[in-house]
Amino acid sequence: MSEYVNLVKLSVGSQTVSDLIAWQNNPRAQGAEGCPRHVTRMWPKREKEIVNGGSIYWVIKGQIQCRQKIIRLDEIIGNDGIRRCAIVLDKNLILTTIANRRAFQGWRYLNPIDSPSDLNAMRQNEEPLPPSLAGALADIGVI
Repeated sequence: MSEYVNLVKLSVGSQTVSDLIAWQNNPRAQGAEGCPRHVTRMWPKREKEIVNGGSIYWVIKGQIQCRQKIIRLDEIIGNDGIRRCAIVLDKNLILTTIANRRAFQGWRYLNPIDSPSDLNAMRQNEEPLPPSLAGALADIGVI
């Protein structure tokens, strides 16, 4: 069993990784210390594994395209009195190899062995492939 586990989550409304970055740069998406966070209704049962080195892998347009290291989970109580979980994220997004993912609600656990690889540092600055081409290549196992 791995010492940590990742999450996978749809980036609703994002068409590109740049859209996700722009949203996270918005003060509404940040906590008091300026780190981006994603607020969810459910508290992960595997909290210890998540904060022990896990990342959130973002699905954009049906494909995992990037990830962010999870720093911690914070409790948020909304104006409605409901307890929520704020997943506090590192400011840096790391591009990954493309992996197709069907739509789902909420988030899912993602074991490290099943997680897409990071693009190496030289490829981080490359222009991304068009989503349809990247998806087709991922389907046949080329990327």
